[in-house]
Amino acid sequence: MIVLVSGSTGLVGSAVIGELARAGHTIRRLVRRASESPNDVLWDPVSGAIDGAALEGIDAVVHLAGDNIAEGRWNAEKKALIRDSRVNGTSLLASTLAGLQQRPKTLVCASAIGYYGDRGPDVMTEESTAAADFLGQVCLEWEQAAEPARAAGIRVVHTRIGVVLSLDGGALAKQLLPFKLCLGGVIGSGDQYISWIALDDLAAVIRFAVENESVEGPVNAVSPDAVTNRVYTKTLGRVLSRPTLFPMPAFAARLAFGEMADALLLSSTRVEPARLKALGYAFRHPELEAALREIVGGGEGGERRDAKRET
Repeated sequence: MIVLVSGSTGLVGSAVIGELARAGHTIRRLVRRASESPNDVLWDPVSGAIDGAALEGIDAVVHLAGDNIAEGRWNAEKKALIRDSRVNGTSLLASTLAGLQQRPKTLVCASAIGYYGDRGPDVMTEESTAAADFLGQVCLEWEQAAEPARAAGIRVVHTRIGVVLSLDGGALAKQLLPFKLCLGGVIGSGDQYISWIALDDLAAVIRFAVENESVEGPVNAVSPDAVTNRVYTKTLGRVLSRPTLFPMPAFAARLAFGEMADALLLSSTRVEPARLKALGYAFRHPELEAALREIVGGGEGGERRDAKRET
């Protein structure tokens, strides 16, 4: 298949392109700056410009573009950028795809488990409602923005992505140094649930959604092993052979990160990948400790990874 990918230079986009290319798909990129590559398609979601003619004949689209919610303190301007980069960009792309003569069969759009908000220990499935908070409403609008594509007969998938574990970016990459310096610890009460997914599993889930016509609508892109912050902290410390004695109280997290602390660090979102399970997706990393050992270099999997890096 010919697959168009937006957000292709980001952490997830880079992994998805590698996954799709290894599976034999031809990759085209949706880019915001002119490129010498004939496979790149130019767009500007801020001004509403997109080269629609270049999208004719593409088989599938993977849409990952959006401002990084974990970079910079949240204020009115940052929150507007978070929303607009997702909602406006998705609306432009979905409307353009709907108007093509040769429409793609599939549009896989990123979404996030922020859709569910802070729900304590309750288990969220794809049937659960959206939260009324900022991220919940952004995710709701983000998914609704793809409606023109769905109305035009394109199969639309919303991958509600959890906390992505990778050494190349995201939360884990930021945590490694303080944990290795024995400065890691529980955040807040430690009872809040973290729904996570290894980066290579996320890339494989997105490929699964592209290739399988039975996948449609919201899909929780998380492992089946959601854990509390306390369990996550102790597990990472054990994998790194470091104590985890320095907690971050909720008030300190709020002082350091403002509103973002409540949304990303202190909220509890326990998510079940119900549809992936029902569809028979086989997780590469279903359990947290084994995933962390593979990613950060502990155990046999990590040793193989380190050896590969040296060759």
